[in-house]
Amino acid sequence: MSEMLPPGGTIGILGGGQLGRMLSVAASRLGLKVHIYADGPDSPAGQFAAETVIGAYDDEAKIAEFAKGVDVITCEFENVSAGALDAAAKGARVAPPARAFAITQDRLLEKQFVEELGIPVAPFVAVDTADDLRKAVEKLGTPALLKTRRFGYDGKGQVVVRKVNDAEAAMEEIGGQPAILEGFVKFDREVSVVVARALDGTLGFYDVAENHHQDGILSSSRIPANITGNCTYKAREIAGKIASALEHVGVLCVEMFHCEGDADELVVNEIAPRVHNSGHWTIDGCQASQFENHIRAIAGWPLGPTGRHSDAVMTNLIGHDVDRWPKLAADERVALHLYGKAETRPGRKMGHFTKISPKSS
Repeated sequence: MSEMLPPGGTIGILGGGQLGRMLSVAASRLGLKVHIYADGPDSPAGQFAAETVIGAYDDEAKIAEFAKGVDVITCEFENVSAGALDAAAKGARVAPPARAFAITQDRLLEKQFVEELGIPVAPFVAVDTADDLRKAVEKLGTPALLKTRRFGYDGKGQVVVRKVNDAEAAMEEIGGQPAILEGFVKFDREVSVVVARALDGTLGFYDVAENHHQDGILSSSRIPANITGNCTYKAREIAGKIASALEHVGVLCVEMFHCEGDADELVVNEIAPRVHNSGHWTIDGCQASQFENHIRAIAGWPLGPTGRHSDAVMTNLIGHDVDRWPKLAADERVALHLYGKAETRPGRKMGHFTKISPKSS
């Protein structure tokens, strides 16, 4: 699709979670319709869709049929199989491209890709067996972090290894899956950059967020991050280089460790080839949110403005934190976003709220 998708066109989203929900809202503002493909009924995204198809994410025939009814296919999560994306591509253009998913859904391929671009990453070693892990621990030292190569998010699929003798137990804890061992990086803060890349390669950068995690789950993001202007430039440069090298179309987030020291170094931790939790503040802090710019990009539209008009603090409502909603709804300083999930569970993201304040710089 070389031309802009006109209002009235249809975006197909694989995935029915809160990211798909917020993408659906953004698409509706631009006069575009959304069809959702989800693996269960009454999904958060499906509540805002013109049409919802229920099916398994590995049902290639059903995904191919779903794609015939839309103009562009996108994904709200990165662990979509290559087979599913190939099936979708038979009926509609897929954006971001399959390559972006193939690389970022495998931690080993992702680390190798970033390293080949000349961008710093944590030291790492591929691990398939307990014997591999013992050798990797001897090489990288302890403590170190064992991560499954695939399907890890919000701290899942990760084990801290503190001594060589932990190898057997650590591999058992991750189910013996192919993994990588990462050496620990001494950092001052975790930051992330959300970048939008248009169909024509134009890049738009949101301000750097400073992130805080609890139990492996993002707790809050503060904007602007407490870093220098030069470091902000470097962070955006890294994110843009990655997005361009992937030939990405849409929004992409790069999470980094900021190590102050003399070099003000940034070390890439992870890449998400999609809209990201640490970019939720853009709904209330920017004229065009990350969700709007993802829709604009995949539809072939020019990007909207990415500058912030306010400082912001975004806080996730995890599990029964959401029970605070009456108090938050009464706070005139708060923009409250609830995801419409039927069941509250520990560790589950149920919503978020954002406080904005006058722009500091």
